[in-house]
Amino acid sequence: MEVASKDTEANIQDDKLILSPTNLIPEPNWPLLDDYIQQGDLDLFQEALIPPENFNMVCQHVYRSSFPKKRHFRFLEKLKLKSVLTLILEDYPDQNMKFLEEQGIQFLQFGIAGNKEPFVQSRLTPPPRRASCLQQHLLFYIIVPEDKISAALAAILDKRNHPILIHCNKGKHRTGCLIGCLRKVQNWSHTSIFDEYRRFSHPKSRSMDQQFIELYDANQVWPLVDPKHLPNWPTLGDPPI
Repeated sequence: MEVASKDTEANIQDDKLILSPTNLIPEPNWPLLDDYIQQGDLDLFQEALIPPENFNMVCQHVYRSSFPKKRHFRFLEKLKLKSVLTLILEDYPDQNMKFLEEQGIQFLQFGIAGNKEPFVQSRLTPPPRRASCLQQHLLFYIIVPEDKISAALAAILDKRNHPILIHCNKGKHRTGCLIGCLRKVQNWSHTSIFDEYRRFSHPKSRSMDQQFIELYDANQVWPLVDPKHLPNWPTLGDPPI
């Protein structure tokens, strides 16, 4: 009986050893968290881990997202951004401008109208006499202005602006158009471009967005770009001579 009792006690000890949280979970790296813990504000630490919706890396030092809100600021600090490029038409909120100023982040705005039927101005208004090939193809539709897209692309293609965050309101359609045109400059196939566009615009992709991307002539960007400051991206095409 004594032997059995000792065996039972040993098994209990083994179970305690196996089930002990200190054996299953490694000790946290407390020095890494000291700057947050010393403030005694757990919420502040948690906010640092919240990215904006639709956040993703586009390529080296280029990010995309929805409109950043105050709860995302701590996360954005970690990106050490040099620039924020917005595609909204409205005035930037004061709290966002204050954050950019405090962080020394450059603000770039290339406002594009965001509509449910995004590129329609009027079915009764014909395109201008000197309309681009893209506007002529779409006849009575006035679409996302190509000059705004080209100017925004030129800013993205200047590594002095990196790291850079690109956003609109939802990070879906206007941002999707701009990134789609960037992918053309990077020599992506249309299949890959549209797969990426649909992934971020889900659940509502817009055929007119994809038509704009397909017909956009990426060569019009190069006159706006300084070759000395192009990023070193492997897929980036050479400027035409």
